[in-house]
Amino acid sequence: MCRGARASGRRRVVRWAPLGLALLALLATVLVATGVGSADLSLGSVSRGVWHGLTGQVSGTDDVIVWRIRIPRVILAGMVGGTLAISGVVYQAVFRNPLAEPYLLGVASGAGFGAALVIAFGAGIPLFMRFGLPIIAFAFGLLTVAAVVLLARQGGRVPVLSLILAGAVLGSIFTAATSFVMLASRERASGILAWLLGSFSLVGWGKVVAILPLFLLAAALITLSGRALNLLQLGDEQAAQLGLPVERIKLLLVTAATLATAAAVSVSGIIGFIGLMVPHAVRLAFGPDHRALIPLSLILGALFMILADLVARTLIAPAEIPIGVITALVGGPFFLYLLRRQRASR
Repeated sequence: MCRGARASGRRRVVRWAPLGLALLALLATVLVATGVGSADLSLGSVSRGVWHGLTGQVSGTDDVIVWRIRIPRVILAGMVGGTLAISGVVYQAVFRNPLAEPYLLGVASGAGFGAALVIAFGAGIPLFMRFGLPIIAFAFGLLTVAAVVLLARQGGRVPVLSLILAGAVLGSIFTAATSFVMLASRERASGILAWLLGSFSLVGWGKVVAILPLFLLAAALITLSGRALNLLQLGDEQAAQLGLPVERIKLLLVTAATLATAAAVSVSGIIGFIGLMVPHAVRLAFGPDHRALIPLSLILGALFMILADLVARTLIAPAEIPIGVITALVGGPFFLYLLRRQRASR
């Protein structure tokens, strides 16, 4: 009995040890990303800037750079990366498709169309651009997913194949509509394209606060659903026999992941491959148990996005590379690897 308890304890330590290491790596990445930029800052300057910001004593150039420019940008990048990563975990588990990702149901295409409309017709109103763009992008993203669900609904059920097909069709329609808006408003096309490729430039605490509630709610709900996602991998019938309310759990988790994804896209633009790449990398390295896979994906998704943003703003400084370009350059080859691996397994 004691031997079994000790073995169980060792397994728990082995399972959660990577989580502690990932948290330390994330903290180190946050400190480095906050200190590196057009004006490099020491660790001491970063620490003082954070402390002065928390105590309301921001003064001096270094404090302003740390607290009002870099920390909100790093935090937002981390939240967006973590959100996309755990949303990818949910989509891959619910649809039991290793190539599923958070934009599967058209949320990104809808949000992109809403943002394109705002940039094309409201660019002359700075206040509207600042506050209206994320709100309208978020609303269009949610409306797109709602339309996808309504179109796919058959009787009282929503078949997975119909849902995916409806998402692909509506996504294509909104992508075409966005292209039309860009052609019709050529002087604004570069601004639309910059938003579509993703960026964390001109970020302040307002955007962080705007998506924080949805991020925390989705992260808590999805993290606590690790056992349910494990059961779903056994198949709907067997999961139901084990007492899991399959349809309700699926609807709840997909809704949480979609809301969080729409919020992330509304403040950062469309940043691809994070939701596909990070869950797979974590699964390959640490196994398929969702109780560990979800928190590790959350942390490593945040870490990867912070590093990608650091590269985007420093590689050709003072100019910035759209962060979607960085993630695509890393994620594209990884996606091809997944396709090759899936074909080999078949």
